[in-house]
Amino acid sequence: MEKIKVLCVDDSALIRGLMREIIDGQSDMEVVAVAPDPLVARDLIKRLNPDVLTLDVEMPRMDGLDFLERLMRLRPMPVVMVSSLTRSGSEITLRALELGAVDFVAKPQLGIRTGLLEYGHRIAEKIRAAARARPARHMVRNKEPPSALEPVMVSSEKLMIIGASTGGPEAIRRVLEPLPANCPAILVAQHMPSGFTRSFAERLNRLCRIQVKEAEHGERILPGHAYIAPGDQHLKLARSGANYLVELDTGPAVNRHRPSVDVLFQSVAELAGRNAIGALLTGMGRDGAAGLLAMRQSGAATLAQDETSSLVFGMPREAIAIGAAKDIVTLDRVAEHMLTLAAASGRAQRV
Repeated sequence: MEKIKVLCVDDSALIRGLMREIIDGQSDMEVVAVAPDPLVARDLIKRLNPDVLTLDVEMPRMDGLDFLERLMRLRPMPVVMVSSLTRSGSEITLRALELGAVDFVAKPQLGIRTGLLEYGHRIAEKIRAAARARPARHMVRNKEPPSALEPVMVSSEKLMIIGASTGGPEAIRRVLEPLPANCPAILVAQHMPSGFTRSFAERLNRLCRIQVKEAEHGERILPGHAYIAPGDQHLKLARSGANYLVELDTGPAVNRHRPSVDVLFQSVAELAGRNAIGALLTGMGRDGAAGLLAMRQSGAATLAQDETSSLVFGMPREAIAIGAAKDIVTLDRVAEHMLTLAAASGRAQRV
């Protein structure tokens, strides 16, 4: 099997050396070159035709975002951003995902060897996922928000539940942006590390008609709101009397993830049953497939994103294979389809 060819772009010689050590230590990938800035990288891309690019967010001579935008417009390829853990770093990273980057990884803490093995494993997994991705040529987004979908009249008992991984931040944005302000409450589990989910929620809140926030333990779940699982915490559905509540915990990772989509879906299957609509979007691995099946078996409506619109068709494929997804839907139709299902099941219950 041919190795995944990786080009690492970073202005730090220490980071370039660490990335080479990690990647060359994997049996299925290799660093074909490193570059200190995008201008050098541009020539190396033409000459070496790498499969995946790792790209520092902040670099000299040309900003990482400017380079990424040009790259995705002229020569789309899988890019994994290497981001600092600062507030500005997370904002820039989310913009990079919007421009077409497949995924991101936080910069390692240099000089701290503990945890480096796990960090290396995380980078390798993201590169493998990126190598399987199908990035599209980036088109400049219309600054006007998409038209809102028709408002729906459904019970406040209704819940819309979304899980995603690689490619998920942009997929989730495209699902949430057109939703009307009175849509059912939404719970979201997106594989994302601590330090990024708050910025992710705040960015979505600026773009959407609904209220989007990072979930807080014990808060009441309300219609017209979306709750994003905090990085490094599982998000679960809880109940107190007639009210749905947010439950967060730091239990063991499930499917190597925390937050885990399976954890969220399983809790919804137990407490909401046919009042829920579950959607599993783009991502690598199998997290969420078993949970979506549990939701379907409990009476919930379930769907998976189709292959053509998935950046990485891993998690949806696993769900489809075990019969967890009743419907298979292209990304542009997920929001409308979930609303239709919520309204239809609401009418069925009122009869």
